[in-house]
Amino acid sequence: MSIRQNLQDRLRETSRALLDTPTKRYIAGGGALALLIATYVLLNQEAPSKPPAPQPIVQGQQLRFPAGHPQLALLSTVEARAAEKVTIDLPARLVWNEERTQRIYPAFAGRVLSLNADIGQSVNAGQVLATLASPEFGAAQADTAKAMADAQVAERALARHQTLFEADVISRKELDATEADALRAKAELARAQARTHMYGSANAVNQQLGLAATVRGVVVERNLSAGQEVRPDQGGPGNQALFVVSDPSVLWVQIDARESDTASLKPGTQVFLTLPNFPGQTFEAKITATGDFIDSTTRAIKVRAVINNAQRLLKAEMLGTAHIERKLSAGVLVPASAVQLRGIEHWAYVQTEPGVFEPRRVKLGYEGLQEVLIVEGVQAGEKVVKENSLLLAREFRNAQDEAMQHTPAPGTAASASSAGQK
Repeated sequence: MSIRQNLQDRLRETSRALLDTPTKRYIAGGGALALLIATYVLLNQEAPSKPPAPQPIVQGQQLRFPAGHPQLALLSTVEARAAEKVTIDLPARLVWNEERTQRIYPAFAGRVLSLNADIGQSVNAGQVLATLASPEFGAAQADTAKAMADAQVAERALARHQTLFEADVISRKELDATEADALRAKAELARAQARTHMYGSANAVNQQLGLAATVRGVVVERNLSAGQEVRPDQGGPGNQALFVVSDPSVLWVQIDARESDTASLKPGTQVFLTLPNFPGQTFEAKITATGDFIDSTTRAIKVRAVINNAQRLLKAEMLGTAHIERKLSAGVLVPASAVQLRGIEHWAYVQTEPGVFEPRRVKLGYEGLQEVLIVEGVQAGEKVVKENSLLLAREFRNAQDEAMQHTPAPGTAASASSAGQK
């Protein structure tokens, strides 16, 4: 039977004795009080504490942990490997191929009479997507008809004057003036016809303006409804197009690159694109153009790639990540978690021997989300701390502070030596 059980039984017997007689209550009361005090002391007696584990110490520029220290299990390391190539991850966005895209804006004010195309519909070049009733365009048609009539009158006048000139009825000067009038009328007719023919109109005056596609593709955007009023000032950059026709089988990939990556982003370079909507899938693209200026706000360079989308799985304005392999001639690769940023300097911890760690100031050649390239400070094959490096940095500072507290000041040591000599 344990001591705790024995004490509990004695306490119950004492409690029953208190209920027998008044004399026994006084006698048992004192014994119960003593028993309660002894029980409290025994039950609340703490187990002997273990001696604290030895703390790491600083020797020179290294932090040395004693063998078997519990924190060593938290400081996992990895070997720095020589870098032959590194994968650069850059933000990317899918957009329409502008070489195969048309945005249709209103050239004249008018009202929508009919709609002949909708989103997702395939159209051919020259196909009318919508028809507007436009008095302004009717005025342009009337100008064309008037210019045609003036040109015909001028041609007949020129023919008549040539006959009169040959009969010596009019002078050469009058014939030249008639020829000039005919040429001016002909030029005005060409101008008026070019204006109306640009929008697919015949010579008739019907005030109907057809919005036609000039490329073959698919209607990917429509911002127009029947009866809607449109104006020319609603067009241009910053405004929605009435129709957007594009070929979605080939898309552009807009990539925002850093200054240090431009050497790896030449036209013809292969790019691997990953998208959140397609986990585990990779799409291939090829760089076709690289910008010649750096954006002053984002400090990025615009890079354009072309991606095949024959299955039409990809959609414009999807966001993804472009992966580009960059060849390296020097440096080592370590996990990104192995490098700390202190102010403007980068540091890493190297394990020189079991339980011994040394801080190194390193220089980075590339900083990715998963890996970083160290070009100075760590050699291939050295073990760097990849996890809990912040814990190691804290222990290093604590050990340095502890060493400073137990180091006597130079003046104190000299005074003690002089007093001993006296």
